[in-house]
Amino acid sequence: MADVYTLGEALGVVSSGRVRHDDDARLDVGGPEFTLAIGLARLGHRACFLGKVGSDELGARALTTLRGEGVDVADTRVVEGVRTGLLLRESRVGREPCVTHYRAGSAGSALSPGNVPIDRIAASKILHVTGVTAGLGRDALDAVRAAVSAARTAEVLISFAVRYVPELWPSVREAEDVLSELACDSHLLFLGQDELDLVKPALTPEREVVVDRGPKGASVRADRMRYDVPAPQVPVVDPAGSGDAFVAGYLSAALDGLTPQERLHRGTLLSAAAVTSASDWQGLPTRAEL
Repeated sequence: MADVYTLGEALGVVSSGRVRHDDDARLDVGGPEFTLAIGLARLGHRACFLGKVGSDELGARALTTLRGEGVDVADTRVVEGVRTGLLLRESRVGREPCVTHYRAGSAGSALSPGNVPIDRIAASKILHVTGVTAGLGRDALDAVRAAVSAARTAEVLISFAVRYVPELWPSVREAEDVLSELACDSHLLFLGQDELDLVKPALTPEREVVVDRGPKGASVRADRMRYDVPAPQVPVVDPAGSGDAFVAGYLSAALDGLTPQERLHRGTLLSAAAVTSASDWQGLPTRAEL
């Protein structure tokens, strides 16, 4: 039995300054669900990751990393002759990083409903999905829907992080329709302050809604009560991955039976750890380090 089952795309991440001028770059592997699974595993939880990687060096590195961190990758498949996707992040002084996606035709985007193990999801405590995977294409969206349906049938708690990436969607309207659908199917909803309008139908008093407010901290509405915590003041090396690290911390605290306020606190601790590292996941703490 898994504590948290998740599905998504593991991909390469190249970080640099402005590519046309910079001679140095950093190679890593990552992805929203990838970071979440590692964050949970480091805290001693049983995390399962479902995905597809190419039969290339990036795919091998992603699988090696997940296995090394103790994540269950029994359901992840290597697709022969297909490449693993890639993100290029270019830093900008005083501006948000510029992110270019090289995901079209990637192994991870070929995830399909036939790859979803209904029995394994049914035996899990939590299913976590994101809007990133839902935006990778029709097959990937149907895989997310199949996983959510399996969880609902088995009465498994469904966690959904909106994670709206405009580049992955044909239009805002289509994104709103899909993200609202998945948000309404969830028991636990994670989103940023700027994503509230995308999932308005899901913002009901009965649903546990966690809002990342950036420098202002985070808040949750649970059991018709609102709780807030401030963001820790730490030096920021790279903000990428902080949202996924936050979700890992929150789910970890939920699995430990902690209160909403304590869940927020652990989420912000993991988020702070993520931003102090150049990697989305390498700076995340172990249970002893909490």
